[in-house]
Amino acid sequence: MIRFDTDYAEGAHPRILERLAETNQEQTQGYGEDEYCRQAAEKIRGACKAPGADVHFLVGGTQTNTTVIASVLRPYQGVLSAQSGHINIHETGAIEATGHKVLALPSDDGKLTAEQIGEYVDWQALNDSAEHIVQPGMVYLSNPTEVGTLYSKEELTAISTVCKSRGIYLYLDGARLGYGLMCPGNDLTLEDLAKLCDVFYIGGTKVGALFGEAVVIVNDSLKRDFRYHVKQRGGMLAKGRLLGLQFLTLFEDGLYFEISAHAIRMAEKLKEGLSALHIPFYMESPTNQQFVILPDVVCQELSKKYAYEYQERIDENHSAVRFCTCWATREERIGELLKELEQLLLAYQEERSMEALG
Repeated sequence: MIRFDTDYAEGAHPRILERLAETNQEQTQGYGEDEYCRQAAEKIRGACKAPGADVHFLVGGTQTNTTVIASVLRPYQGVLSAQSGHINIHETGAIEATGHKVLALPSDDGKLTAEQIGEYVDWQALNDSAEHIVQPGMVYLSNPTEVGTLYSKEELTAISTVCKSRGIYLYLDGARLGYGLMCPGNDLTLEDLAKLCDVFYIGGTKVGALFGEAVVIVNDSLKRDFRYHVKQRGGMLAKGRLLGLQFLTLFEDGLYFEISAHAIRMAEKLKEGLSALHIPFYMESPTNQQFVILPDVVCQELSKKYAYEYQERIDENHSAVRFCTCWATREERIGELLKELEQLLLAYQEERSMEALG
């Protein structure tokens, strides 16, 4: 089975494995207080041009989202998210399990707008029954989004301005952040995120690491006692140096950006090939996630050799599916997938023609 359903099917970049092997017999302090974690945090602060930021390393995305959100919100507050947001549909109610409601807003492209956010916050605050309604205390964004779209600097700036004017926090989920940053049309940088967000995280699990996410806390009011929250929610890894080593390696010599750019190049080749086969796109995406609409019979045959992710039903005979590239995607695999699709589509068209002839 050749997997295009996720961007974390492979293990880790060879340089990370080499670094872990080289340091395997070293003794270090535990719980993220070792020298490797300190060096990695410094590298990330430098990349973000945020010398005053706090950097913490956690194991996975859901753990990171629940820990950050629960640490920020008051008991009566909830978090605003696009309806398709990861915390709303892909984390098994993890946020609700912490006692906070996900306040999902409609979105056709996976993004929230500054206007949406402002209207909702004002509606709650000015409602005659305001104290009976969950108060929005944070905005959750993911970049790239779950449907492969990106926020522009203008959009993120407008959202940041609305959040500040309403006194709510802005949090950005960066599980695939590297891939978003390296898209040709992207105009956001890590420095921009550090200026516009109160807290965000840089994903490692999907971008070359065995596991791990780096939380960057910029707002001073959110820094105090964050490690208590990490520990309470099971995120304080005893062998914390395993996280620090990985991020230190990723942020040395630009490796994080180099391998992210590779994934985007592979996605562009895939996109070009899909377009050449006249396969309709479900969502326009410049990222490592490509969404297309295929006949169900083609999907069934394709799944015998290739893994992809089902998105949603389009009609009685067609479905939207997602193909992912990643830091480890090989160009020949892209060619093999496109050739298989070409053959399956040709067979499908011939069968349809025969049916039409009676």
